[in-house]
Amino acid sequence: MRTLVIFLMVVPSFCFSQIKTVTFHEVEAQQKENPKPVIIHIYTSWCSVCKIEYFKLNKDRDLVKLINENFYFINFDAEKMREKIHFQGEEFNYLPNGNSGIHELVLALSKNKKHPVYPLWIILDKNQNLVEYHEGIFTPEEMKQKLNEIFNH
Repeated sequence: MRTLVIFLMVVPSFCFSQIKTVTFHEVEAQQKENPKPVIIHIYTSWCSVCKIEYFKLNKDRDLVKLINENFYFINFDAEKMREKIHFQGEEFNYLPNGNSGIHELVLALSKNKKHPVYPLWIILDKNQNLVEYHEGIFTPEEMKQKLNEIFNH
């Protein structure tokens, strides 16, 4: 039994490093006390590439540590998020379309207004200015390089 308890205490630190996520509302409040750059990961539940990519990013412990210590990370499902979002002084709502829909904020952030590309990565500096717009896969190596550039700038 004692071995099991020790195993359960140790395993999470090796296997389950996770990117800590926040909501738009939480970022707005936390930015006032502790300004940090913001990473917005826009995806959909049907996007298998998005799931694989997010899994790979979470497997990279150095990347997870870099993000958790220096950035706010918002995981944003473009079609499932139905709450009203206040962002950069504006209000955005969910736009239903039959059995599905899309959030207005996704359309506002995406360069492709008619058919956003997933995954979509938006990285803002601590003053909420756009510093990176990335459509498609972001490998852990590419992301670490970009985030280090942003953080050390």
